[in-house]
Amino acid sequence: MASGTVLIYDEEMTTHKLLWSDPICDIEVPERLSSSYEQLKCYHLVERCVHVPAREGSEEEILLVHSSEHLEVAKSTQTMNEEELKRVSENYDAFFFHPNTYRCARLAVGATLQLVDAVMSGKGRNGMALVRPPGHHSQRNAANGFCLFNNVAIATEYAKLKYGLQRILIVDWDVHHGQGTQYIFEEDPSVLYFSWHRYEHQEFWPSLKESDYDAVGLGKGKGFNINLPWNKVGMGNSDYLAAFFHVLLPVAFEFDPELVIVSSGYDSGIGDPEGQMSATPEVFAHLTHFLMQLANGKLCVVLEGGYHLKSLAESVCMTVKTLLGDPVPQITGEMAPCLSAVESIQNVRAAHKPYWKWLTYEGHDSKITNSSETVKVERFLELHMKNILFPVPPMKTATTDSTGLAHFLPLAVHLVKEMDETEIKGLVSGFYADLVKDDKTLLSLGSLLAILDKILKKEVRNGIAASPTPAVSAAVALRHSVRFGFQRVFCIFVGDMQIIPNTEDGKVLIIHICEKEQSEMTSFTFVLNSFLLLLKGAEGNDFFSAVLGFILPVAYSYQPNLTVIAVGPNRNLEINGISLLFALLQGLAESRIFAVIKDTEIKLMQSVAKALVGASPPHFGVYVPPTQEKVNKIKTLRDQFQQEWKMLQCSGKL
Repeated sequence: MASGTVLIYDEEMTTHKLLWSDPICDIEVPERLSSSYEQLKCYHLVERCVHVPAREGSEEEILLVHSSEHLEVAKSTQTMNEEELKRVSENYDAFFFHPNTYRCARLAVGATLQLVDAVMSGKGRNGMALVRPPGHHSQRNAANGFCLFNNVAIATEYAKLKYGLQRILIVDWDVHHGQGTQYIFEEDPSVLYFSWHRYEHQEFWPSLKESDYDAVGLGKGKGFNINLPWNKVGMGNSDYLAAFFHVLLPVAFEFDPELVIVSSGYDSGIGDPEGQMSATPEVFAHLTHFLMQLANGKLCVVLEGGYHLKSLAESVCMTVKTLLGDPVPQITGEMAPCLSAVESIQNVRAAHKPYWKWLTYEGHDSKITNSSETVKVERFLELHMKNILFPVPPMKTATTDSTGLAHFLPLAVHLVKEMDETEIKGLVSGFYADLVKDDKTLLSLGSLLAILDKILKKEVRNGIAASPTPAVSAAVALRHSVRFGFQRVFCIFVGDMQIIPNTEDGKVLIIHICEKEQSEMTSFTFVLNSFLLLLKGAEGNDFFSAVLGFILPVAYSYQPNLTVIAVGPNRNLEINGISLLFALLQGLAESRIFAVIKDTEIKLMQSVAKALVGASPPHFGVYVPPTQEKVNKIKTLRDQFQQEWKMLQCSGKL
């Protein structure tokens, strides 16, 4: 398995700079690169990465996307004086040439291709290229918007040619529309291009009609160009997450890419003078985490924009930390997308309904037809990062070896000593006597509570326990966590288990995915503490739709301190689906997640343990849309709970 995160940086790319006064271009400064790299060093992230040198992209590689005329103009600028450079720059919209621009642009192309090679060859599982000039605005025959060569587009064509890839996903989270990338691939069904961007009903640069939601691609490429226009400034963490939950992730899993490339512009973050958005740096950790679950983890992140140096640098660090496998910080802010974001998301869903199976039975997503206060962002970010960053537990995943389980699990799993029998009996008689009725369950708690305590004390990130009675063990784990002081515990029961009614009002949220409704809980018992999600025979993509369409939005709305997942008998769910659930939910609760699995399910425990230690999730398979019955059940749940859990509001009528 490929391991390690590749980092590519070459200081020479800072030599491209503006030589004259230009109020439009003066924000694209060399410090964008150097300050990001210095912040990576400050967090000791550089030393943890696999270093690959940049190289110059060849003329042949540049011509994969650009015209020979464009290449010749760029080459000719190397010997020009300042007046000549200024004159040729004026031929383009928002671009400047320096005598070293051509060399830097070739390095930016080559660095991006080096990253693709490293990830595709297994030298690293993922990585980031810190490059400038950026690329996503440049077109076949024109520089545009600070961009000379389209680094990501060239890398996409290169990967198709060299590695025979047939499905590549480009995610462009820069605050500007990457119209250059759209033009290059809008007729190409082998490339799915997703861009969100400040639009303001065509008032914001580049002010193009084809940047709106109804530009879905041309010819065979129809449906493979997804534009999500933001029509207001101030979009925040919940708006970005809602876009992923309700548009990008379902389409991406259906598309099933072999490689994911991110046009990673951080001008969509807080403080940026271009974007004027409110998203804080940790949201990029969450977005990165989600994309790591695609394409067997093959993820290449390539720098585009970002013009507030502190916001840019912190966001770059959040991205690289996540690529390295560090726990994802708790997301901040209210988890409720604004109405304008909901409108944009619904418009995109309506425009793409003819092209994607996941929308086939979703019902009617009707098309829906507005200067923020200055913040001292520098000081805010300084305090904010101190609040959200936390010491990373040295060990990822804990278990015990009381049943010989460790023999079957990955080597990276950390063994802890189980509690002795006397201590367990004392705990049970004092706090859990009403739950534990048999000796077999009692004895298994020595292992379960030892692992759970390590998670609660933040000595390990997550853990996995085998149990003869997962429902009872999970009930003990929930009560034990609340006793420890945890105020929001999220629990998913998978399989036909007798759920023990939760007595920790307001502190535990339960979802149950099962074959049949339990007699003791014949209706949704959600008040402020728990409810059931009942999916009879939910298997394969039915389960998958439930995870993306309901479970993730609810979980992010709830913002738990701990996630507990219990898997019991008659689960009727594929191992790959359950492993993906564990992988996706590691974005919550600073990656604190506790798995309680039926002790006979060895293969499932192996797969879950791999997900918990950070291995790329197994391939989910060809997307098959869920049945109308299952879609209706999920829609009913969304309608029932969307006022309480606001992140559901983008998936149906408000």
